[in-house]
Amino acid sequence: MPNAYLPGIDVSSNQGVIDWDKVAQAGVTFAFARAAIGGHQPDKQFAANWTGMQNAGIIRGAYHFFWPLTPWHDQAITFIDTVITLKSGDLPPALDLEEAFAKSDTEHKHDFWNDVPFAQRLPMIQSWIAAVNDAFGVAPIIYTRQNFIEELLGDGVEQLSGSPLWIAHYDVLQPKFPTAWDAWTFWQFTEKDSVSGVTGKVDGDRFQGSLADLQALTKP
Repeated sequence: MPNAYLPGIDVSSNQGVIDWDKVAQAGVTFAFARAAIGGHQPDKQFAANWTGMQNAGIIRGAYHFFWPLTPWHDQAITFIDTVITLKSGDLPPALDLEEAFAKSDTEHKHDFWNDVPFAQRLPMIQSWIAAVNDAFGVAPIIYTRQNFIEELLGDGVEQLSGSPLWIAHYDVLQPKFPTAWDAWTFWQFTEKDSVSGVTGKVDGDRFQGSLADLQALTKP
């Protein structure tokens, strides 16, 4: 792994209680914590993770899992009310755009994005981004999976390419990413990382750049 990559993780309530001091001692530089899923569903571990990351000296970020069948306004309000404020040194918010499956649907794997007319997808995403940008004064990061967002939005993905890209692509030496972006900023390279302070497996991430580059991305 090139020296220019900084190690990070991203977490949710799925990881339970995390010992962030141990995570920091393990060399993790940055971390994202899920704040909410859709509307009216704050992550039950977010508050503890948000405080824990800061106290441990980890550069922190919050992400929102976008649920396609929930009005974008409800989702923006839920995320904003959960995060409350971004402090100097915090990473921009991240918007998680990926398949949306019901937890109970273990057999058919129906993606609820398919229930949203194509023409409505980009406007609802852009509206969430604009609302969160207005609330926190910083443009959100776009998280997405390899080969997902181009099919979801078609040429409309170009409208999102001004945001930093956080790409998920596992078991490769270098991630592939949508051609609308010139480069990736964050790379989720595995969902099976092992880090001291976290029980079980956790998503592993890399930042492309130096510590100074990462700090330059944070809120002034």
